[in-house]
Amino acid sequence: QVQLVESGGGLVQPGGSLRLSCAASGSILSLYTMGWYRQAPGKQRELVATITVNGGTNYADFVKGRFSISRDNAKNTMYLQMNSLKPEDTAVYYCNANYNNGYKNLQGWGQGTQVTVSS
Repeated sequence: QVQLVESGGGLVQPGGSLRLSCAASGSILSLYTMGWYRQAPGKQRELVATITVNGGTNYADFVKGRFSISRDNAKNTMYLQMNSLKPEDTAVYYCNANYNNGYKNLQGWGQGTQVTVSS
């Protein structure tokens, strides 16, 4: 199994910035596309951004121009730089990874990290 550990969440004022990290470890032969999702209270989990192993990115419209996703393949780590944060960005942010454990392709989720944007 893969372990995905997020960090970097917290409380920030509107207009502020945070950088989330997701470190993958465990039975990983290859990491493929990784992504960030978020879930606000009372709402469904939604896609924020994804990144392929070659660095190709995809963003939800509501974060374009404000958030930037990146990864360090040597460290099996993914990042999300969040700028110009708004109160509506408040949510639990989850890391997602598609990977191969040497036998088959699987998908894993992190435990989530809380981001709260409030004055």
